Amino acid sequence: MKIAYVKVGYGKVAYVKVVQHRVLLVVGLLLPVLLISTAVHAKNLTDALRLMRAGQYVEAMTAFEPLAAAGNADAEELIGVMYAMGLGVARDDERAFDWYLRASLKGHPGAQSGIGWYYETGRGVAAVDLVRAYAWYVLSAIGGDPDAAVSQEEVVKKMSAEEIERARRLVDDYRPHLYPYVD
Repeated sequence: MKIAYVKVGYGKVAYVKVVQHRVLLVVGLLLPVLLISTAVHAKNLTDALRLMRAGQYVEAMTAFEPLAAAGNADAEELIGVMYAMGLGVARDDERAFDWYLRASLKGHPGAQSGIGWYYETGRGVAAVDLVRAYAWYVLSAIGGDPDAAVSQEEVVKKMSAEEIERARRLVDDYRPHLYPYVD
């Protein structure tokens, strides 16, 4: 008899005695649990967005936090928006940048554009960094953010050829990780 460890949710592991022909039965029993938790996760994001749009920012933040803790990039980006705009929280550019960065590293194009803006303006970061601003705008455009190309065109006007080359190297470094299936 073998023992298998099956992950059934965030941080939860079930110990299952596996008899070879019963593995499918165990999977069949666990699959609906996983599907239900995914549906609840999506519903909670929808509810949190509804609260945010209704101006119930404190409640929206409370709803976004567990989603962000579970790694939901949309929730992370929206918490960044809330800190950037002071919606239900004190405006805090450093915390906004941090939340945008979390979502950006998961391939969230809107958050990547936000990171580019923070680097371009020097808010929430130590200093203006046009190389990183340009790199994040390019990554955001690759991800499909329609506004990123405009931001990219504006920031490149302020850059030297050497800075543009450094930014392109950064894009080449990040791109395979963030967008492995995009040419």
